[in-house]
Amino acid sequence: MATQIGQNTRYQPQDWFTNNYTISTNAERQRDASHQVRQEGRFLKNETDNQTKWDQYSNNVRLADRVDHIRKWKEILEKTLADLDKEIADLSEAKELTEISLEAKNLPTDVVLENLTLREGRQEIDVVIDEPEKQLHKEAEVIDGIKKQLQQRINESFEQLCLLQEARQQVQADLQDKNIALGIDIDQYNLSDKSPNISFKPDSLRVPKGSTTPQQWEDFSRYNKDRADAEMKASNNLREAIHHTLQQTDNDLEAQRIATEYALRKRIHEFERAKDELEWQKKNTEEEIAEMENDIRNLEEAIRDKINPMKLAQTRLENRTYRPNVELCRDAPQYGLTDEVKQLEATKRALEEKCNQAKHALDGLEKNLHRINDDLAKKNNSPMLDNRCMNIRQKLQTRPQTSIERNLTITGIEREKTKILA
Repeated sequence: MATQIGQNTRYQPQDWFTNNYTISTNAERQRDASHQVRQEGRFLKNETDNQTKWDQYSNNVRLADRVDHIRKWKEILEKTLADLDKEIADLSEAKELTEISLEAKNLPTDVVLENLTLREGRQEIDVVIDEPEKQLHKEAEVIDGIKKQLQQRINESFEQLCLLQEARQQVQADLQDKNIALGIDIDQYNLSDKSPNISFKPDSLRVPKGSTTPQQWEDFSRYNKDRADAEMKASNNLREAIHHTLQQTDNDLEAQRIATEYALRKRIHEFERAKDELEWQKKNTEEEIAEMENDIRNLEEAIRDKINPMKLAQTRLENRTYRPNVELCRDAPQYGLTDEVKQLEATKRALEEKCNQAKHALDGLEKNLHRINDDLAKKNNSPMLDNRCMNIRQKLQTRPQTSIERNLTITGIEREKTKILA
């Protein structure tokens, strides 16, 4: 039986070597490419892990900073709210005191009207416009003016209370929003990638309507605080004005009451008071002049004391200009000496200006002292004349002597009796 050989394709040996080389080369290239992909994958994994880690850390820091910022403003607003509550209570108390004081002025009005009515019972020549009647009418005018002032303060207090309440509502609303935002941000800070309540959210990158910038957020809270501070300052000024008005009106009413009750002795009292005031002013003015002269001497000495330091600083600057070549640099001593010279010049100018102001004030004090001395001389003379007039008028109070008293005076018996008694 004959053997049949298949008709397979025949290749040359170099084709066989070429095929083997191609397979080997492709395998090495594929392994290199695979190795490169693996290395890049590992690098990308590490980079993305690190980026994710640091992004979470950075955002945690941002959230912590934000929480601290919100907490700081929360504390500020809480303090502002407490101050507002205290100011509202204080202003309400001042308003109540003003209302009580206004109601209390009804009694002086009734008293003045009753006094004027009783004085209408005078007859004939006694019905004169004398000093007590003038003072009673003046007292009625003072009381009416006081009532108007107190009513005005009450109206101003009511308006200011409304403004304080409005500011308080704004601060309280802002504080409530801060508490909600603080709770939300604290919850977000406490979240982690292992928290059970995290999930994918639809359109998480959207910007909610009504979002503000951090500057707008801070400006809003700052505006609320500044407005509250402004209203509290206005309220504080109003309370001071109310207490001043209460005290001033009480003083005015008391002064007018004293003037009404002591109308006949008013001028002497005013002269004595003016004299005492001038003597007190003279004493204080003389002491102030002595103090001012001493201060002027101190200022002049201080100006003289600045001469040598100025010479020293300028000499140092001038001598340092002779440094050779590159050594002539504007180093720290150069700037320091320049600042020292400028500071000394400014200090000297300020001292000279203050010394001139002190001399001007001293001149005013001396002129005022001269005027006080002139006025004091008049005040010393006027009460003396008034007292002499009062002494002369004492004769009107002397009762006439009887015949027996006249005879005793003539014979000297009264003098002997007085001597024995003495």
